[in-house]
Amino acid sequence: MSKGTVVLAYSGGLDTSCILVWLKEQGYDVIAYLANIGQAEDFDAARKKAESLGAKKVFIEDLQTEFVEEFIWPSVQANAIYEDRYLLGTSIARPCIARRQVQIARQEGAQYVSHGATGKGNDQIRFELTCYALYPEVKIISPWRIPEFYNRFQGRKDLMEYAEKHGIPVPVTPKAPWSMDANLMHISYESGILENPKNHAPSDLYLMTKNPEDAPSVPDILEIEFRKGVPVRVTHLKESTSKETPLEIFTYLNEIGGKHGVGRIDIVENRYIGMKSRGIYETPGGTILYHTHLDIEAFTMDREVRKIKQGLGIKFSELIYNGFWYSPECEFVRHCINKSQETVEGKVQLSVFRGQVYILGRESPKSLYNEELVSMDVQGDYDPGDASGFIRINAVRLREHHRLQGAAQQKY
Repeated sequence: MSKGTVVLAYSGGLDTSCILVWLKEQGYDVIAYLANIGQAEDFDAARKKAESLGAKKVFIEDLQTEFVEEFIWPSVQANAIYEDRYLLGTSIARPCIARRQVQIARQEGAQYVSHGATGKGNDQIRFELTCYALYPEVKIISPWRIPEFYNRFQGRKDLMEYAEKHGIPVPVTPKAPWSMDANLMHISYESGILENPKNHAPSDLYLMTKNPEDAPSVPDILEIEFRKGVPVRVTHLKESTSKETPLEIFTYLNEIGGKHGVGRIDIVENRYIGMKSRGIYETPGGTILYHTHLDIEAFTMDREVRKIKQGLGIKFSELIYNGFWYSPECEFVRHCINKSQETVEGKVQLSVFRGQVYILGRESPKSLYNEELVSMDVQGDYDPGDASGFIRINAVRLREHHRLQGAAQQKY
């Protein structure tokens, strides 16, 4: 007698392959679901493997376009960056993946969903908060938090023995001594030999970007056009070629950024669950867009609006990282950020060269930059004498502070 149907977020790797068989062992009918969000994967092989392991159905969903348009673009508009450095490539992918998982569960009448995220990380939170938000009555099976599972499989060796016993194909090549998560936005590396934060990343770790030392000696000069804070065209100025669809734009920027070694970081971050972890990330296209969007935004956005929006961007980044994409507060923050982008329009010219993005120039029909007003050669509509009163008014507070401070010091 089946305990019910469970939709498993399946990667085709050792962990989720073992979980698929283990769930069947526990009496569940398993639907395997694999999301294509731009990772290098043999999806046909993954389908055949899931079917051979007894999956009732297999869904392989191409989510690349919606990942860019509905998740990456809002993060670009927000200048989303966690703890000043991490561009959130894994974090923004999780609600995209989990949303489709929930849709499949509802469509197939499955009352359970499952995943292979560990009990110490952020992903379990991101997956499950999304599932509960979009399918409140869903039941979640998280094997790595079930004692019966994690006591049985205490390491890779136990998983390999289980796989051999149950005829689960395992990789013939040795696994890299670290954990990796790849998608269109980035590749992240953690765990294994990287857990010692003093250990330098091996030179062969990076898969998405060249070592900047080995990058071409000639820069690529691009122009990125934005409308409402979203890139709508990228043009290679020397080659006179352009990309215009969201997926093409982002893929092309990944290609150019990767070629020049742009977007590598090695950081220690604060997980939401309360521990610090070391992560290495490469985000080539996202890094290019982060710098260019910052530039066009500063050019077109009112100063005081931008200050408020900067705070919203920090809040948005924390909400994404902590798994609250589908929350009322995140919906509100996204709405406000989207409103702030109405005038963020124009073109930015930039050079991509040996690990760096150099802004060369910008233009916009909605620019707040007044060349005559700011010029040192033209008076413009400005009376320098007005600055005297402006400075004196701002000095009142400072003079009073130092007067009182001086009086207090004299008492001693």
